[in-house]
Amino acid sequence: MTARGSSLQTATIEDAGRYGTVVACSILALVLARLAIAAAVPLTFDEAYYWRLSQHLAGGYLDHPPMFAVIIRLGTLIAGDTLLGVRLVSVLLALPASWAVWRGAAILFHDDRLAATAALFFNLTLIVELGTVIVTPDSPLLVAGAFVLLFLAKLTDGGAGIWWLAVGAAVGAGLLSKYSALFFGPSILAWLLIVPSERRWLLTPWPWLGALVALAVVSPVLFWNADHDWDSFIFQFRRLAVEHFTLRYLGEFLPAQLGLATPPIFILGVMALIAFLAGRGAAHSARVLLGAMVWPLVIYLAWHALHQRVEGNWTAPIFPAFAIAAARAAHGIEWSGRWKSLADWSSRLAVPTGLAMVVLIAAQATFGVLPLGAADPTARVLGAGWPELGPRIDAIRAEIGAPAVLVENHALAGWLSFYLPSHPPVIQVTERFRWANEPPPSPELFKGPLLYICPASATEARFVTGRFRMVEKIASLDRERRVVVERYSVYRLAEPTGDPLDEATLRAWLMKERQRHVRQTPDRSEKQ
Repeated sequence: MTARGSSLQTATIEDAGRYGTVVACSILALVLARLAIAAAVPLTFDEAYYWRLSQHLAGGYLDHPPMFAVIIRLGTLIAGDTLLGVRLVSVLLALPASWAVWRGAAILFHDDRLAATAALFFNLTLIVELGTVIVTPDSPLLVAGAFVLLFLAKLTDGGAGIWWLAVGAAVGAGLLSKYSALFFGPSILAWLLIVPSERRWLLTPWPWLGALVALAVVSPVLFWNADHDWDSFIFQFRRLAVEHFTLRYLGEFLPAQLGLATPPIFILGVMALIAFLAGRGAAHSARVLLGAMVWPLVIYLAWHALHQRVEGNWTAPIFPAFAIAAARAAHGIEWSGRWKSLADWSSRLAVPTGLAMVVLIAAQATFGVLPLGAADPTARVLGAGWPELGPRIDAIRAEIGAPAVLVENHALAGWLSFYLPSHPPVIQVTERFRWANEPPPSPELFKGPLLYICPASATEARFVTGRFRMVEKIASLDRERRVVVERYSVYRLAEPTGDPLDEATLRAWLMKERQRHVRQTPDRSEKQ
């Protein structure tokens, strides 16, 4: 190599090093900004519900495996039962996930600049920017997915078979987070079968030992379900049933992914994945691996969207691979004509677009800068008004001497549990199976007056109030952010006529109400 060539290479390495430093500092700044947002934005009903579940750690819960509860409990041990405490660990998980994406991209493509861009793109997606601020099972699942990809990348780079044990541990951690981690299995198998040089692993014990590690890690979930009539599996996997077909939800699914990835990163990622399918853009094993981490879940969710709604965040496990693919489109694939122009513009707009979108959404969630009224989803979902409403409800409860509060849905149970300053027992009269890990409510709580709260439109109010001799509506309260977001009815109840937590009676009552509603709306099918 000539002296001139050596100096150019050194300059290139130094430039990549400076770029990596800037990206690392940017990612750290983004995480700090998320912590500030986490400490300011009210909890969603899911977060409040998860916070309450985290008070009783167990091997499983009705809705999900237990990792969400573990990360909330860790955060509250550090920062207390505060907004930041609930969200702290979820936000910080972006750091190890970003490192895994960075290292995985570097191993797959041997390009430090591309690897830094992949980590930056990953952090600019809304699934990370906002999805780690709002605690869901997807936060730890993102980390698990990033490390599954990193450990598989080590195997493509000539790593020893022992890395399969790390793959199994990461898959197991994903299964402790969310059942959709099951798709890691088909993804890994597809990669092994499609790439000839990787098929040899199937003739060794390593992948099978990795599967045993994954099974061992997820065993608490299996034991919990076995002890609870497989409730969690039944609750989640009932979504697999197909009752009818419609294009309505498919039309929601695709725009949601465009928004979650942000349009420039979405365009780059899709361009790269198409190039990989055409045999361009990467070595065979690398491009098959990235595609395999994306396509199985996407294809299934597209199928699912033909008969049921798909929540946007369900694609969370694909984003580590998708961010790396988008970075490859920006740095390592030779485009021509209009495709080159599209890739160039998407690369330039990725950072400003991602930042602008998160600033706008965060400002709306915190301050309601756009006058959307009661239709504002950030106000309805994020619990706007609850910090003010909670103390008012607690004052009414103290005034009538109610030792507990009754509700009929888990969303309200979560919000009241978190936002009532005295944290009295909040008892959901319906769906008692959600609280299987909590001690049952003491019968002593039902001997005195009780406070019952429900949305003003709730039909279940007649079921609950009909099971007490003394019923008095004592208030109508509004949850507000500039306008009324939701109105609640508040009742004083006393002297139950039977068991207020009788689930069989409730199911029979709800069925009767459903039949009554159908009889009263005979032209419903025509209106639809």
